Amino acid sequence: MKVLVTGGIGFIGTHVVTELIKNNYDVAIIDNRCNDEHYNHYVNVACYSVDINDYVDRIFEIERPDYVIHLAAQVDVNQSIADPGQDARSNILGTINILESCKKYDVKKLIFSSSAAIYGEPVYLPIDENHPQDPLSFYGISKRTAENYIATYCGINKINYTILRYSNVYGPAPIENNGEGNVISIFLQQMLDGESPTIFGNGDQTRDFIYVKDIAAANLAAIEHGNNQIFNISTNTQTSLNELVTLLNKLLAKVIKPVYLENRNADVKHSYLMNEKATEQLKFKPIYSLEQGLTYIVQNKNLN
Repeated sequence: MKVLVTGGIGFIGTHVVTELIKNNYDVAIIDNRCNDEHYNHYVNVACYSVDINDYVDRIFEIERPDYVIHLAAQVDVNQSIADPGQDARSNILGTINILESCKKYDVKKLIFSSSAAIYGEPVYLPIDENHPQDPLSFYGISKRTAENYIATYCGINKINYTILRYSNVYGPAPIENNGEGNVISIFLQQMLDGESPTIFGNGDQTRDFIYVKDIAAANLAAIEHGNNQIFNISTNTQTSLNELVTLLNKLLAKVIKPVYLENRNADVKHSYLMNEKATEQLKFKPIYSLEQGLTYIVQNKNLN
């Protein structure tokens, strides 16, 4: 089976592509950074350096994918606030462009990467898939809008889809590529350099950190399961930023205290996602604890 991965050389995309290859899928990639000199080329994997808003029909015509894993996106919350137009072009119009090609070339299923950012400030915890949606950023709005387009478009055109709403994803990656989970990359780099990590607020705010390899596993699970459903992909566990600093100090054998700054307006105070539906219907369950994931990164000093 052929799987086309948009954003396949990004932070999450590289892990998804690697797992697809391990599981003997034929893979092709659309990513506007395919010509980057630092791109680690895969054997027998075509990589098309094209923006998802450009003419992607020719790629679909060449590759004829059975499945599309749509990861390409603008993922920075602060950037979405600074440039909402670009955020919308990438996350909404780019998704529509991919949908049009899926229809034209009879793609069996689209798997879409969404985000906990669509929920906004929680009304209750843990957050399930039916939780009210009140995003605090344009990024959250664009992801919610893309979800709506996918559900309606695929319903009209009889295309299967699965939408995956990620909690805070972390893993080995440069800070600039690690999206909304990059607080871990930032803290780790600061502490490796002997600097105090910067926390906005008092550090009691909590997040649901999920290791990127678990995210890749969820995408592969969605190929066979979860048709026309939405799933939270998370650990169902909340960790405060103060607890995160404590754990990093333990793993680094350091004693570095954070610096506390004023709260930011678009930051959610507490968030963690219920993953029961994914466990039951998607046949997915995360296997990496936060300490296991961080241990791997610290042992390898792998931020790149």
